[in-house]
Amino acid sequence: MKLEHIGIAVADVETTRNLFQLVFGAVPYKTEEVLSEGVRTHFYDAGGVKLELLESILPDSAVDRFIKKNGQGLHHLAFSVDDAARDFDRLKELGLRVLGEAPSSGADDKVIFFVHPKDTSGVLMEFCSPKKP
Repeated sequence: MKLEHIGIAVADVETTRNLFQLVFGAVPYKTEEVLSEGVRTHFYDAGGVKLELLESILPDSAVDRFIKKNGQGLHHLAFSVDDAARDFDRLKELGLRVLGEAPSSGADDKVIFFVHPKDTSGVLMEFCSPKKP
């Protein structure tokens, strides 16, 4: 298991994109919508670590609620696993509160699920694996 990316919730994606270009000289290498999560994602390569800007595109999406409650900022840490379905079941059996009934399709051609931050020292954790062909 390794850190796959860091998710950052943003209310004003254009301002943040301009800041990233000014500070890092970087533009997103990939932008896509994940309608099931109500977000548009913008991925950056930050020297081997991916940063994911999360822009809410639906009112009352999880990211929209997060920003309203906490403001912009660190949203989650994502970890790469070999099989999200297997880890979903494993973490659920350990008594952790996994969010959702099963892993779902996420950005960047991944299968994803989250573990509630109340069970992970206040950090929302995402676990993701590549989609199987």
